[in-house]
Amino acid sequence: MDFTSLGRTGLQVSRLCLGTMNFGSRTSEEDAHAIMDIAHEVGINFFDTANRYGSKPGVTETIIGNWFATGGGRRERTVIATKVYGEMGSWPNEGKLSALNIRRALDASLRRLQTDYVDLYQFHHIDRNTPWEEIWQAIEVAVQAGKILYAGSSNFAGWHIADAQAAAARRNLMGLVSEQSLYNLLVRDIELEVVPAAEHYGLGIIPWSPLQGGLLGGVIKNENSGVRRLEGRAAQSLADHREELQAYEDLAAELGVEPGTLALGWLLTRPAVTAPIIGPRTRDQLDSALPALEVSLSPEQLRRLDEIFPGRRTAPEDYAW
Repeated sequence: MDFTSLGRTGLQVSRLCLGTMNFGSRTSEEDAHAIMDIAHEVGINFFDTANRYGSKPGVTETIIGNWFATGGGRRERTVIATKVYGEMGSWPNEGKLSALNIRRALDASLRRLQTDYVDLYQFHHIDRNTPWEEIWQAIEVAVQAGKILYAGSSNFAGWHIADAQAAAARRNLMGLVSEQSLYNLLVRDIELEVVPAAEHYGLGIIPWSPLQGGLLGGVIKNENSGVRRLEGRAAQSLADHREELQAYEDLAAELGVEPGTLALGWLLTRPAVTAPIIGPRTRDQLDSALPALEVSLSPEQLRRLDEIFPGRRTAPEDYAW
């Protein structure tokens, strides 16, 4: 396993991040524990979750906490990232980023995770109604109490990152160290402003949905072999992008790699990317992600991928002279 720093920090994390969204909904607790054990065996030390994940809010964190409680250095060997924002109940102040909710939600996450601190505490979405002065005051209190080490964002625009960092600087705080965004070969919008902002402020990008819901995982090959046939919105997305996806799968075959491996390998070449999130439901899905670490793409191969899936230039050059 390769390791890298999370953004501008000294924290070392694996180049693949284990996503846990399926734990407690599509993956049983027993299977989730086995997947986390295997992740450690192959060197993945970076796990991502959220207080809302699971068949109901809090379930996924509880599964991870139960795994930590089995001992064997599981907590000590894990960089655990969780999130705050989503509504955890129907009463006022049970969601978003008020100082009150951050305090309560963090303590609840710590109880479910059965740990006394979170390595990376992420804002799951921008809260347009809470000022950064309030948010950072709550985070400062939590850091001083030893309950979190680093703060990150998720689904932020570039100007949100700039706004957050300016407010943190006024308090002499480190501010955000990471941004978790939708990013893959098919959806490259963050290259416009989020990636430049992350590079400028020293944030590590943690891409979610690296295979765009399976579209980049060999969907045409699977369809032709009868392994899987898409329905609904996924089928419409396939119809909309069939020509590009066919060219992409042809290139993967030419390079001798699986399409999903190529998609992950490409992300690992992108500026500011720390670790794509893989969300396996099974051991086989975890194993299938590992070869991406061995993918080496030449400038010509990267150019061909750009031809199939054109990206975005940095703003304002993307749309102005």
